[in-house]
Amino acid sequence: MSLLDDAYAAMAAAADGDDAPRLRFYERLADGEMVVLLESEAVGETLTPRVFDLEDGPVVLIFDSEARLAAFTSVPAPYAALPGRVVAQLLAGQGIGLGINLGVAPSAMVLPPFAVDWLAETLAHGPEEAEARPQSFHPPKGLPQSLIAGLDAKLARAGGLAAYALLAGVVYDDGRHGHMLVFVDAAAGAQPALARASAEALTFSGIEAGELDVAFLTAADTALGAMEQVALRFDLPVPVAAEPAAPQAPGMNPDKPPVLR
Repeated sequence: MSLLDDAYAAMAAAADGDDAPRLRFYERLADGEMVVLLESEAVGETLTPRVFDLEDGPVVLIFDSEARLAAFTSVPAPYAALPGRVVAQLLAGQGIGLGINLGVAPSAMVLPPFAVDWLAETLAHGPEEAEARPQSFHPPKGLPQSLIAGLDAKLARAGGLAAYALLAGVVYDDGRHGHMLVFVDAAAGAQPALARASAEALTFSGIEAGELDVAFLTAADTALGAMEQVALRFDLPVPVAAEPAAPQAPGMNPDKPPVLR
């Protein structure tokens, strides 16, 4: 059983009207590395996925491991490993669905084009910048466990982007109450990625009209002391020393997104 299998099983077992497991499945799909079956080998950054015309319309096949792709094809086949979010964003608006782990896993399903479009649109909603001055902090309260679990999962994959994060209730000088997630000693250039990950955790937690303010401080900031006394702390994993960098596969370099043909 893979993580995607577990998320699918929870979604399938959920009661009618319980959207939380469905949102967690979509989040797992977006965050995971998916193996896309191609028509031919990639040429540079250009990919040609193999499109299957099913009864309900065309689909591109993706799998959550190379082993599952191999089990489906039974013969060597060209493929590309892409984050699920990239696959959804590349296929959005083309009327093409996603065949996920078809015939080889408990999570086998077809995601129709409208669901692919919804996922891409949801992932495209980024955080908005604003200015506010905190007046006091208090322990976080009233937040659903789904948000805490979502943040924990997101930040577990953000090793090296910050030293740690703190979540606390906050009262601003204009009287507004809310919650703030502070990243401490964020790496250079990591702020947009951390803010987006936090926004996605909020989106996929299922909170309607929810807000979570994100800020960035250094360990030397005086405001950190007051917050640490009441905050919930998330320790980001220390990254393992990397091997010498290998050439990136198509789609894995955010500065060079793949082109579907």
